[in-house]
This record gives sequence, C-alpha cells and structure tokens, in this order.
Amino acid sequence: MWVVWGVGVFAYIVGVLHRTSFGVAGLDAADRFAVSPSLLSLFVVLQIVVYAGMQIPAGAILDRVGSRKMIALGALLMVIAQLVLATTESLPVAVGARALVGVGDALTFISVLRLVPQWFDNRRVPIVSQLTGLLGQSGQILSAVPFLMILHGSGWTFAFASAASLGLLAFVLALALIRNSPPGAEVLTEPTTIRETLATIGRVWKRPGTKLGFFTHMGTQFSITVFALLWGIPYLTTAQGLSTTAAGTLLSLSVISAVISGIGLGILTGRYPMRRSWLVLTIMVSNAAIWAVVLALPGPAPLWLLVVLVVVVSVGGPGSVIGFDYARTFNPSANLGTAQGMVNVGGFLASLLVIAAIGGVLQVMGGYTFEAFRVAFLAQYPVWFVAIVGVLLTRRSTRKELAEEGIYPHTMREVLQRFRDR
Repeated sequence: MWVVWGVGVFAYIVGVLHRTSFGVAGLDAADRFAVSPSLLSLFVVLQIVVYAGMQIPAGAILDRVGSRKMIALGALLMVIAQLVLATTESLPVAVGARALVGVGDALTFISVLRLVPQWFDNRRVPIVSQLTGLLGQSGQILSAVPFLMILHGSGWTFAFASAASLGLLAFVLALALIRNSPPGAEVLTEPTTIRETLATIGRVWKRPGTKLGFFTHMGTQFSITVFALLWGIPYLTTAQGLSTTAAGTLLSLSVISAVISGIGLGILTGRYPMRRSWLVLTIMVSNAAIWAVVLALPGPAPLWLLVVLVVVVSVGGPGSVIGFDYARTFNPSANLGTAQGMVNVGGFLASLLVIAAIGGVLQVMGGYTFEAFRVAFLAQYPVWFVAIVGVLLTRRSTRKELAEEGIYPHTMREVLQRFRDR
C-alpha cells in the first residue's frame, strides 16, 4: 500500500520539478532564446494550455487503463521533453518541448491521486490526498534550490539533463512497483464507444459537486501556480530587489508553508466535510487581501511582508486539493478520473490566463519594472471574483441536491454511502 503510493508520489515530485524548472530559469531562458516578456510567458502558457486541455481526456483514459500506465507514460514524455530542451537553442523546438511537458504532467497528478481511494480507507483518504499534493510540491524545492544551483554552476544543458534523469527513474519505478488497486478490489469497466464516453463526461460535469470542485480549484490554486511556475523569481529579483538565492529561498518557504497548512486542512476536511467550502472561501479572500497589501505599497515591500505573502498564498496549493475531495465525494469510483480531470482544469485554466495577462502587461509597460509588475498582478482579481461567485452558487446547488435526497444537513458518511451503493 505505502510502497505503491510512495512511488506514485515520487513520480509526481519529479513531475512538479519538470513543471516548475522553466519558471526558475525564466531569465536564463530569456537570454538563451532572446525573447521578450510576452514571448517568455508563451512557453508556460502553451504548457498550461496543453495541460488543461488534456485533463478531461486524460481523466477518461485513466478510468479505462488505470494509474500505472498513465504515470509511467507521463514520466517518459517529460523525460523526452526535458532532454530536447536541454540541447536545443531553437525557440520553436523549445516551445514544443514545454508543450510536451504539459502532456506528461497532465497524465501524472490525477493518476497518482486516483490511487489513494483505491489503496486507503475513506477515513484516511482526505489526509493522504493532502499529503500527496504536499509531498509532490517538494519538486518545487528541487527546482528552486538544487536545479537553480546546477543551472548557474554547470549550465543550461546539464541542469535540464539532470532533471530528465530523475524522470527516467520515475518511469522505471512506476512500471515495476505501481499497481492500480489491491488484489480483489479492481474497478471493473466495460468497453464503451466515443459517444458513451462523451455522455459520461456530460453526466459528470452536470453533478453540482463536480462544479463545486472546479471553482474551488480555480480560486485557490492559480495564484501560487502563477508565482511558482513563471513570474515569482522575476518579480522578486527585479521588482523587489532580492538576490536569486533569497528568491529561491522564498519559493522553498512556499513549500514548507503548504506542507504545514495542508496537514491542517486534511484534518479539518476529514472532520468537518460539510464545512469545506468555508475553508475554501477563507483561502481565496486571504490570498486576495495579502496581494492587495503588497501591491498597494509605493515601493518594494519589506522582506517580512514578502515572507507573509508567500506563506499565505502558498496555502492555496493544499486548498485546491479540497476540489478533488469534492470530486471523490460526489462521483462514483468508475468516473473518478474524469471528475478529477475536470476539477484540475479550473486552477490551470485560471493560471494560464493570468500568466498570459501578466506577460502582456509587462510587455506594454516596458519590461520587468516595479510599476509594471504592480499593475500586472492585478490580473488575479477577476479570477478570484469568478471563483468566489462560482463556489457560492454551486455550493447552494450541491446542498439542494443532498437535501432532496434526504442527506443534507446530515453526515458525510451518508453521502459516501450513497456512492458506494451505486
């Protein structure tokens, strides 16, 4: 049980390293490929477009073939992409390589997350799901510290090739040790046509709990993703005047904050499942508030305030896992991959829009200046507005559905029992 889950988490850690490696190398990439801020954002925007666009197809395929094959294939695709990026100096080839990272990344997290309800009982699922997301984010530390040190010490090619070697190890371990479920507990599926698959996707989306998970993921995850994936290091070093080492340390602090808060969120969501939406709304409002304080300053923020910013915004990472908990709660096991894929689209769709908007604003306002970043990060607020409204509306629909079935405001055990009986 723990070995299977541990290998899956290792594959996810390496996947996050691949996902975030280009962000910490953003300024180096700008020099290597001679690109402007808007073109630099294109690398990550395309990666996220591919990632988000692959989520629903990946979820549907995951429901058919299981986690083992999906995790192994995702690792292999990212290995190929990182090796190409390590050796090329062609801008179109490099953009294509980052898109391939997006494909491999899309196959990984939801596949690892699907292992959790298969191998652990319902009481442990919320906390193990949180641990899955949190431990995976240590890949961000790998990119912010050792990867960045290798990049500036041994150069671009060696750094990205080193990341690829870890991906190859994840591929081998996934094929050797991961099993989709314990013996005798396999989720049985029947061959379906494309029309039937599309109909299933439609049914999953119509469930209010799936939509609630979508907006939850959207409003909690995007801000820290935008920060860690591309614009955090340039913002901290050029607009806030920090050294590269200090900026990398803050990104590492982000992971520590996520781990600590994630454990607490896992415990709270397990004990108070009918109050999960209040946790989500609190995270969104606190993220918007701390950014408002930092952006309102006429000059660079003091270091202590940047620490607070990173700590608060980082809670959004584990907060987004609550969206997957909604998907698990309100969908039967046979559709879990599809539901989780839909939820995962929310945060990454928001991320790509904000990343592109920030790049566009920086381009218009003349580059990586304090004032340009100050205006650019305002692009986050429309997303928070949409997500908060979405959570409030879909929460009402979800509770109405549960009330009609005689469950709400009773216990979550009855909700879970409903789907086990299907």
